[in-house]
Amino acid sequence: MARTIVLIFQIICALGLIATILMQSGRSAGLSGSIAGGSEAIFGKKKGLDDLFAKMTAYLATLFIILTLVLALMK
Repeated sequence: MARTIVLIFQIICALGLIATILMQSGRSAGLSGSIAGGSEAIFGKKKGLDDLFAKMTAYLATLFIILTLVLALMK
């Protein structure tokens, strides 16, 4: 019973993680993208929804890892 509940939470967490990753704006590729990305990190250009999605992704990824470890220990 408890394993089923944890598994349901893990599936919901995985779907949320997929959604937040897909909703983030894409980063530029190549050398020019890496230079522009470095300047954005220095000057703090990242605001609004991108910041929210980045935090949500980090929280959901942490929760997903914890739930995966709990499920592995329940076997």
